[in-house]
Amino acid sequence: MNDESLRRKIAEVVSDSSKMILTLHAKKQMRKRNVILTQVLHTLRKGYVVESAHRNIHGNWQCTLEALIAGDRIKVAAALVTDPNAESVVVITVMN
Repeated sequence: MNDESLRRKIAEVVSDSSKMILTLHAKKQMRKRNVILTQVLHTLRKGYVVESAHRNIHGNWQCTLEALIAGDRIKVAAALVTDPNAESVVVITVMN
């Protein structure tokens, strides 16, 4: 999978926000950096790839997306998780 196809697929999956899963680490980083959920969703839906698509240690496609939101540059590392019945996006960490 290339950067653009992964970016589009992540945006498609999180068009239903219930398919986004935040890791505990991501939640802690959001609190620490004062990043809100809508900023994370916007980055996943409209951001551009800054760390190329690759398979992570779990075999899922992963990348880091970035977006500029109200003057704040937000980066979100996320993985596309697929199984036979569903797809979801796991937010691994959030940076600014």
